[in-house]
Amino acid sequence: MKATITDDCTLCGLCEDTCPEVFTMGDEKAQVKVNPIPPELEDKAKEAAEQCPVQAIVLE
Repeated sequence: MKATITDDCTLCGLCEDTCPEVFTMGDEKAQVKVNPIPPELEDKAKEAAEQCPVQAIVLE
């Protein structure tokens, strides 16, 4: 699984709070720290994507 962050990101920090192993805050939007996402972190990454208030996390 791979993750991307769209320009809709508002830097709320929820993804980093939910899954800091994968997401971090950048200057203009969240950043993905590891791609592809390791299998053991996929559930947490999915949770972060589901909780994103602007659906800025795209998982493939």
